[in-house]
Amino acid sequence: MGEHLAFHGTVIHSLGLSELEIIEDALMVVSDGRIVRLDKHIPKAEVPTLLESLSSPKEVRYLGRGEFLIPGFVDTHNHAPQYAQRGLGQSMHILDWLDKVTFPNEARFQDIGYAKRIYSQCVDGFLKQGITTASYYGSLHADATNILADLCLQKGQRAFVGKCNMNRNAPEFYRDASVESSLADTEACIRHIRKIDPEGKLLKHVLTPRFATTCDPELLKGLGKIASENPDLPIQTHFNEAEQEINFTKTLFPEFKNEADLYESFGLLNRRSILAHCCFMTDYEMDRLKSLECGVAHCPISNMTVGGGFMASPIRQFLGRGIKVGLGTDSGGGYSSSILDAMRQALVASNAREVASQGQDRGLGISELFFLATLGGAQVCCLDDKIGNFEVGKEFDALLINSGTPGIMTMLEDWDSTETIFDKFIMTGDDRNIDQVYVRGRLVKS
Repeated sequence: MGEHLAFHGTVIHSLGLSELEIIEDALMVVSDGRIVRLDKHIPKAEVPTLLESLSSPKEVRYLGRGEFLIPGFVDTHNHAPQYAQRGLGQSMHILDWLDKVTFPNEARFQDIGYAKRIYSQCVDGFLKQGITTASYYGSLHADATNILADLCLQKGQRAFVGKCNMNRNAPEFYRDASVESSLADTEACIRHIRKIDPEGKLLKHVLTPRFATTCDPELLKGLGKIASENPDLPIQTHFNEAEQEINFTKTLFPEFKNEADLYESFGLLNRRSILAHCCFMTDYEMDRLKSLECGVAHCPISNMTVGGGFMASPIRQFLGRGIKVGLGTDSGGGYSSSILDAMRQALVASNAREVASQGQDRGLGISELFFLATLGGAQVCCLDDKIGNFEVGKEFDALLINSGTPGIMTMLEDWDSTETIFDKFIMTGDDRNIDQVYVRGRLVKS
């Protein structure tokens, strides 16, 4: 972790869904990984004198035109084992995609050497793209899941890491042997993460029933019991992702009319729950999510490339009801592992919803997309007291953007405002425009 950091220049962050704050000539001071000052409208010439009077660091990074700081991206739904299968099986229906592409790939993570190689590339790849926080589904293998946690800690990524629980409706070669073994492995992973990061500075285990379709009632009950006994642990699962999956769930749990009642009955819905996709939602289910303070992981790329249909989640309805929403890459469920691409596809999905709803579900604007990628994602992960924007007292998870790198994003013009430059980066930039990445003040990409 960096002891002291200071930056002078443009800082851009979200204060709320529609509150994008652009601060030019900002002075930000970071100490022991935490933001201790954010002063606005400080002329460059006054910085040395001001820092001298504050006994602050004398080394300052002065940002030029086209350079700016933004908060790190939060990926609320990510399958780490699928990093090696990105782009495969696109356009297949979800259950076919699982059987033919995903389960055979994830089964390979029984091999510890393979897990180390892929997970190392996975964490490096996401940090390179500015994802400072990720909620990871691991494979069902406890040893491989612990390796993923070790690598996140070593490389400095903030992460939720979960052993995937699944004991039915999966091939014999890729399912938990029993309810007891699945729960025992989960407990072992919880202990491992608490051992390597006792204070939870970067890591938490996340309880991870893959779907209701792949977990029998006893397994869901056992996971609910762990959740009740460990109120610090987040929970993640897939929720109303595709019609094929929803219909199958109803045949397995005929006593429930919807997935909200199903998961709530097992103690798996609360403010720590991260529900991926949520493409097909009734008013009743949205009301339950709001009442229980659950978060939604919106994964627009995978929703439109795997699953069997153009599944545009009702994000405007979620936001209008005050439901927490963040973005997810879904890793192998789509063709891109970039949050910037997820933002752009979320724009496309919202425009489709606007047309389909005859204007009732208004499309999302760039400032709203940026909110979902940063502060919104932090809220979904219940980390918004620590990260998501640059409020004084929060931890310094940040990206230093250089929008002037030639040949990548839309070129800068002399007359471009800072907001125009920011819009160009969001819509046309990529990881080559991200010069530096910090997590808790530690430089993890340079």
